[in-house]
Amino acid sequence: MGRMPSAERRRQLVEAAIRAMTRDGVARTTTRSICAEAGVSLSVFHYCFESKQALLEAAIEAINANYVARVMSAVEPGATLRETVRGALQSYWDHVTARPGEHMLTYDLTQYALREPGFEHLARAQYEQYALSASALVEQVRAMRGLEPRVPVETVARYLAAAIDGLTLQFLVLSDEKTATDLLDLTADQLVSLIEG
Repeated sequence: MGRMPSAERRRQLVEAAIRAMTRDGVARTTTRSICAEAGVSLSVFHYCFESKQALLEAAIEAINANYVARVMSAVEPGATLRETVRGALQSYWDHVTARPGEHMLTYDLTQYALREPGFEHLARAQYEQYALSASALVEQVRAMRGLEPRVPVETVARYLAAAIDGLTLQFLVLSDEKTATDLLDLTADQLVSLIEG
């Protein structure tokens, strides 16, 4: 391959890692298989990342950033706060149903990080990113509607991250779209009650 800026190479390797891990699972994905997926040599990997751990961290960040960008760009003021919140939740949910393998990967990454010595901090970082992302979303909705939540934004954000995490995992296991829709509606109702001052 021709010369490419290191940031572009890193992005290329992260995207290849996400594809490979989604297909093969985290434990079975090696740096060699990631390089093969990206069409680069192992030396390119070592130039861009100091370790597989660093690449996994970059993959978690990229997956989360993609979700956040998707949801934040979809937040539009509805006629009511409930419509605004439910629309944002639906944007995320559309991605879950369209790309379940990528969402399964997030759980695989968590389990791998918790079980692999020296990788534990990646699981913590992953869930801290979820809370930060949820906080940014709640703050955007709050500012858009000119509201002051009756509970701290951080608390609302952690509730949102936990609710969506559980709802996503339940859907991946049960594939029950009706129940998922009902629970998204309930989550929207609960968020509205927490956000409205």
